[in-house]
Parts: sequence; C-alpha cells; structure tokens
Amino acid sequence: MAAPREPGGEAQFARRIDPAREPGLSAQQRQHMAQVERAQRQRALQRRLRSRNLLLALGIGAVTLGIYGYTFYSVSQEGFLDELEQEAEAARERARARAESSASWARRARPSSCKPRE
Repeated sequence: MAAPREPGGEAQFARRIDPAREPGLSAQQRQHMAQVERAQRQRALQRRLRSRNLLLALGIGAVTLGIYGYTFYSVSQEGFLDELEQEAEAARERARARAESSASWARRARPSSCKPRE
C-alpha cells in the first residue's frame, strides 16, 4: 500500500516541534514527550556502546589468539635447547676422553719398578 500523497505529488514528512513552544500541549504531554526522548537517547547510546564493546572484545580476542599462536609457532621452531643438549653431551664426551687419556698417559709415564711413596 502506497503512502498517502499530497496533491503536489510529494509525501508529507513529520515535522519537528518544540514542546515548550507548542501551544496545544499540556504540561503532562510535554513531560511525557521529554521522557520518551530520554528513553530513545538511552537506547541509542546502549546500541552504540554494545557495538563498540563487541568490536573491542573481538579485537582483544584476536590479539590474544595471535600472541598465543605466535608463541606456539616460535617455540616449535626453536632448536636452541636441542643444540644446547648436543653441545653438553659433546663436552661430556671430550671430558671423558681427556680423563681416560691422561690416566693412560700417567700409567705409561711411570715405570713399573717405581712404587709410589707411602
């Protein structure tokens, strides 16, 4: 169903009134209009805040997930602990080999006829 049209061909728009200057309104009607306007402003503010809060929550969640994912990715790529363990094992092997070679050298260097002093 089409909107009613004026004889001029254009639809009529609601005109804005100032309740304080409108002569046909009672005090109770003015008070009711002010109350309805406050409620509408409050609903609009809540809608705006709800959308801002939702965007903020999504942003914080995305950053948190990004940091979490990057941390797991970085840790899985790191081989420094494996390298440290390999270096420590190689150092232990070198120390064992040195200890064995010095013990065998000491046995070879001392003649069997010489006995240590007691």
